[in-house]
Amino acid sequence: MMILETERLYLREMTREDEKDLSEMLQDPKVMYAYEHEFSDTDVQIWLDRQLARYHKDGFGLWAIILKETNEMIGQAGLTLQKCMKEEVLEIGYLLKKRFMHHGYAKEAAEGCKRYAFNLLNAVKVHSIIKADNVSSIKVAKAIGMHKEKEFMAQYYNGDQLHYLFTIQK
Repeated sequence: MMILETERLYLREMTREDEKDLSEMLQDPKVMYAYEHEFSDTDVQIWLDRQLARYHKDGFGLWAIILKETNEMIGQAGLTLQKCMKEEVLEIGYLLKKRFMHHGYAKEAAEGCKRYAFNLLNAVKVHSIIKADNVSSIKVAKAIGMHKEKEFMAQYYNGDQLHYLFTIQK
C-alpha cells in the first residue's frame, strides 16, 4: 500500500518480502555507523516485526522507500513515536542502502514524511533524534527546515552518546 509519493520516490508499508532489502541496510556497517551495532538476522526480523506492529498500533512507522525509476527498495523512511528525555516525540527517521546515499533521496523522503505528519496526522511539530557525529543526517534535518532544539545523552549499544533533537513546527 502506497503511503506517499515524491518526485522520484514512493513510500509504502514494508512486508515480509522486504526482509532481504532490510538486511542489506541493517547489516552493512557503513550504513549503520551511527548505531555502532551490527545487526544479526534475528535483529533484522525484530526490526521488521516492530514496523509491522507500528502500522497496526499507530497507523504509521518506517516505510519502504521505492525508487520509481527501477521499483527497487532503496531504503526506509517514516514516522515513529520515540522517547526523548522522558517525553514521547513524533520522529522522522530515514536510512538508505549505501549505494543510494548522497543522491538527495533521504532529504526527499524526509520532506515527504514531514508533509505527511503535518497534513495527514495534523501534527503540530515533528522531530529527528540524531547522534551528534551523524553529519549526513544533520544536513538532511536542516535541509527540510529543522533546527537543533536540544542536546542530550542517550543510551546506545556502546554506552551513552551525545544526541541532538532537531525540530520543525507546522
